[in-house]
Amino acid sequence: MASSLAPTPPVDEPIAGACIFQVLSAMALHDFSSQRLFVESSLSVGSAVACAGPQANYLLNVLRMSQGDRLLVFNGRDGEWQTEIASVRKRDCVLKAVEQVRPQLSGPDVDYLFAPLKHSRLDYMVQKATEMGVRRLRPVMTRRTIADRVNLERMRANAIEAAEQCGVLWVPDVEPPAKLDAVLQAWNPSRRLIVCDESADLTSPVAPLSALEPGPVAVLIGPEGGFDPCERAHVLAQPYVLAISLGPRIMRADTAAVAALALINATLGRGW
Repeated sequence: MASSLAPTPPVDEPIAGACIFQVLSAMALHDFSSQRLFVESSLSVGSAVACAGPQANYLLNVLRMSQGDRLLVFNGRDGEWQTEIASVRKRDCVLKAVEQVRPQLSGPDVDYLFAPLKHSRLDYMVQKATEMGVRRLRPVMTRRTIADRVNLERMRANAIEAAEQCGVLWVPDVEPPAKLDAVLQAWNPSRRLIVCDESADLTSPVAPLSALEPGPVAVLIGPEGGFDPCERAHVLAQPYVLAISLGPRIMRADTAAVAALALINATLGRGW
């Protein structure tokens, strides 16, 4: 069983007391009926965006779009843009940026640290963390980490797909895996580290989270089977750590990730 030990552009100013209702209200203004595509190209009025390979195949053969059709694109820097397919060839196409429909938002400054899981469960975790708006995905290797390899390209692809589907205007950075001890040794104490600990006080975590000073935060989810006792004690001894409980039940790591990040969004919501 998994222990519930638990996640650049400039960051917007924190919104004190932001709640899920505010986030959902903002998301309701997004256009979820149009196709969305993440691109690397810079976006401005009249700029051309070349699409080839898998992106062109997706637009032309899967969606069967053609010249003159419109879709939304974003690059994590220039906001969201309405674009039109300006030209089509057999294996590629060119999009033309018509107008900006949403300005760029940097999102909450939340790092998500996690002990990697295997295959589909890691895919799920990355997708949900992206939907929750994290800025960085940081795999950490613990003494009980099950997966000994991390496919960073697959993580990046899953993050892009999730961002395209859920209206997020940025794709989280994917950092290479690092040993937990090394991560803690290099930690910037100005970023509070929220650790979900099954032995923490079972009272509501909302009060201690709401009491945090505005600023960057991180969430740490432990491996399947929980941290090694010495490792766990070392984590909880750090002065920048806030240990909270996710309730009386032991959760799988991917479930704990969703629960913890939902709490962060509800109590420490940043500008979206």
